Amino acid sequence: MRRISGIALLTRAAASMGGATAATSATQHRLVQAAMLSTCSNSNPLWFTHRLGDRFGLSRPSTAAPCAGGHVCFSTNAAASLAQEPHAHEKFLSKDVELYQYEACPFCNKVRAFLDYYNIPYKVVEVNPISKKEINWSDYKKVPILKVDGEQMVDSSDIIDKLYLRINHENPVLNGEEEMKWRRWVDNHLVHVLSPNIYRTVSEALESFDYITSHGNFSLYERMVAKYTGAAAMYFVSKKLKKRHNITDERASLYGAAETWVDALNGRQFLGGSNPNLADLAVFGVLRPIRHLKSGKDMVENTRIGEWYARMESAVGESARVKA
Repeated sequence: MRRISGIALLTRAAASMGGATAATSATQHRLVQAAMLSTCSNSNPLWFTHRLGDRFGLSRPSTAAPCAGGHVCFSTNAAASLAQEPHAHEKFLSKDVELYQYEACPFCNKVRAFLDYYNIPYKVVEVNPISKKEINWSDYKKVPILKVDGEQMVDSSDIIDKLYLRINHENPVLNGEEEMKWRRWVDNHLVHVLSPNIYRTVSEALESFDYITSHGNFSLYERMVAKYTGAAAMYFVSKKLKKRHNITDERASLYGAAETWVDALNGRQFLGGSNPNLADLAVFGVLRPIRHLKSGKDMVENTRIGEWYARMESAVGESARVKA
């Protein structure tokens, strides 16, 4: 009865905020979509069901061989060997780096993890998910978008590929099968177990949307509507996602993914060896938004991933974000 009452409360709260007009109803619908981060893009979105293609990506340098999924292949030691150079970020010659993002978007966090790890100073433009006025200049209406000296880059994995090649342009190392395998695993599997977990119960759905709305660029009204309407909607959507991805037990699936990742390390500090590689950064980036939610806390407490995550926090270090 308590669970049913909670759902009813969410539904009534969502309905009561919208008023009766068609315009307000449409606003509610946009708010739900926005708060769900349905415009947070990647080859395989984290919290949503639609596959978002990379329609406006720039062509890769001819020296980079594309792998399956449209990524660039690097060796498992490529990022690690670069990290050993104390001034690797100085090879990144661009002076103006701007990330258009949602703070809670896992794929934006992937890009930020890369920028932070390589200590590339970047400005953040937090996009209002309703008006999207901050990205009116672009034909691409999803995030993340990265502007590097005016050049637009889109799709988190593609952005990271391009940034890596800019840093390591003198001697790009290709064909890292293990690294690419686990980068694809992040996009094709890990992301799909997160949504059923962060919206598993009414209280977790509210917790998740409280985080999304408090860290996003919402007005007070948008924040209130998005929190309760979005939480109610995603509680039910998550059940469909659970069925779609053949998940019978949400936590067991999350714990299994965490243990699978630790097994892949095979005793190494990181998949990249003594330093993180691009797969380490991808897993860390995607998990970072949920780390202090109930699902993330449960994951760390009930699996072996906590030590690796702590090492990643130390390796990535302080944010390289600068004031706009």
